Amino acid sequence: MESWYLLYCKRGQLLRAKEHLERQDVHCFSPMITLEKIVRGKRTQVDEPLFPNYMFIEFNPEAIHTTTISATRGVSHFVRFGNQPAIVPLKVINALQNEPVLSGFDEGLAQPGDTVIITEGAFEGLQAIYTEPDGETRSILLLNLLNKQVIRSVGNCQFEKL
Repeated sequence: MESWYLLYCKRGQLLRAKEHLERQDVHCFSPMITLEKIVRGKRTQVDEPLFPNYMFIEFNPEAIHTTTISATRGVSHFVRFGNQPAIVPLKVINALQNEPVLSGFDEGLAQPGDTVIITEGAFEGLQAIYTEPDGETRSILLLNLLNKQVIRSVGNCQFEKL
């Protein structure tokens, strides 16, 4: 009887494992989330696994043995309770498949009102307040210079969140 199981895949080989498992007629599912990150100095949206390195698979252990799955390229091992691979309830899988996964943002990414420190340029070492993004590669910061507040546009890679 087919059931859902949880696999742990080798680091960075989730897609490879999925490809090889699907060739063996194993149904694979890895929920994704869209995150806003700074990549190469640009604020972009990237899709990442909700559970990095973990994949839900559905197969019949009487038709395909668990050692065959474990020996598949990119797969590290089954998540187990004791000697038996853990069976994931169908209602958990249905909830993950049917509920929309909300978009998020990288915790290291500054949000309006956050205190940041400038790491490069003429204002290096000064603290500022992140105001808003200024296009893809720059952000607007509020600096306090000589008791006067100054608004500056700074490259995204020239400051970091405190």
